[in-house]
Amino acid sequence: MLTTILAAGAAAAKGGESPYGLQQALKEGGLISQSVFTILVLMLFVSLYILFTKVFEQQKIINQSKRVRQTFWSSSSLREGAAKLEKNSAYRQIVDDGLEAQEQYKLLTDPVEAHDWLHGSLARSEATINSALGGGLAFLATVGATSPFIGLFGTVIGIYRALIKIGSAGQASIDAVAGPVGEALIMTALGLVVAVPAVLAFNFLQRRNKSIAENLNAFSNDVLGYLASDGRVKPATNAAAKKPAVAAAAKPATTTAGQTGGAPTRP
Repeated sequence: MLTTILAAGAAAAKGGESPYGLQQALKEGGLISQSVFTILVLMLFVSLYILFTKVFEQQKIINQSKRVRQTFWSSSSLREGAAKLEKNSAYRQIVDDGLEAQEQYKLLTDPVEAHDWLHGSLARSEATINSALGGGLAFLATVGATSPFIGLFGTVIGIYRALIKIGSAGQASIDAVAGPVGEALIMTALGLVVAVPAVLAFNFLQRRNKSIAENLNAFSNDVLGYLASDGRVKPATNAAAKKPAVAAAAKPATTTAGQTGGAPTRP
């Protein structure tokens, strides 16, 4: 048996092309197998494109969040702080929408609570950003759910062709079924290769989007507090938070007479 396999491999090598390779399997599979293979490959490349572009977008917002914590709230006003942010950044959009909502509130004729008006405007701004971040995730979920079944369809077609060859030949020889069965296995494997990265990418991006949404919501609440209090309420900056700790460390420690070894006084 081993001698037969080695002899077949040597003959294929001399011929320059394996009769059981991917190209030959697709050629024998016809239009259906080629279509299934093309669809799965396109799904794979589009999924990878979405993954890399979304990771790039998310990382930009994460870096913006770090700059907001470092410099934004140390500014004397929201407009001054907004000038320190990138023009088209997510955090700049929230600040600009909040300032615009504050200006529009002065033009309202119906009595509306300022807090409700500002909160609604900032919530719409957050929803717009989160919707943009979620773009493409539905495609990843669809690929992860459907690509194994598309590969399974190619598998069924390959098995069907193998059964037809067995019926035509009248016997189940390896030469008759090796090509269709190999094609079926390739389609099954390709469906899994496409599905697994899509599912992993979806979960990874979804978790990062959730973290970004939490940071945006916290920042939006801080902006709302600043606007509703006319600038009297805002988060403490890193420098301001360190001052009490430094003052406490610089304060001299006091000791009692018992701690220093002296005689305690009696009332």
